[in-house]
Amino acid sequence: MSTLGGVSGGRHFERVDWHPNRVRPPDLSAWPFTVPAVAQIIADGGFDVPPGVTFLVGENGSGKSTLIEALAASYPRQGHWASQGDTAGPGESDEDSGLRWHIRARRARMGSPAGFFLRAEAMHAWFAGVDADATQARAWGGGQLNARSHGESFLEVLRRRFTDIGVYFLDEPEAALSFCSCLGLVALLDTMRREGSQVVVSLPGPAR
Repeated sequence: MSTLGGVSGGRHFERVDWHPNRVRPPDLSAWPFTVPAVAQIIADGGFDVPPGVTFLVGENGSGKSTLIEALAASYPRQGHWASQGDTAGPGESDEDSGLRWHIRARRARMGSPAGFFLRAEAMHAWFAGVDADATQARAWGGGQLNARSHGESFLEVLRRRFTDIGVYFLDEPEAALSFCSCLGLVALLDTMRREGSQVVVSLPGPAR
């Protein structure tokens, strides 16, 4: 897996440190601690999170999704500042690795708690939970997210939940988007970077 750091922009999430939990010590000979991305963090004691947009790129099994889900769990996101309801994105699941128990996020002193975790494989169930909660209708313009196509629901999230300056995590966001929508996502990431947000994105592809 390769990490491609972004340029300029705010820095809210400064670093993630390898911090083994003493109560539940990790088995370093077992998954997920043996996958390349995680093994590198262990060897280096963590890594600095650059400002702007950072891409985690790698083949299947390289650990990019395992890493980004743990990063999203470790950073104290509180969602969209001005809305009500579940606005921080999908949380941890039983299928997640235990990596999140062994890393610690360093947030900048004035780092923003705003942010969102767009997790492609979990979004359908998350949309259903939002749609079932009448108190969240206002936060989504009164519409039902799962009444739209998967791609349209993703775009609605991008329009409504990526406006505040904060820290955003996207796990393979291109999965549900058309080519034109992917170009729109690239433009959005550039806007977020210029406005001072920090974004970490995992993408499939050969590591360089």
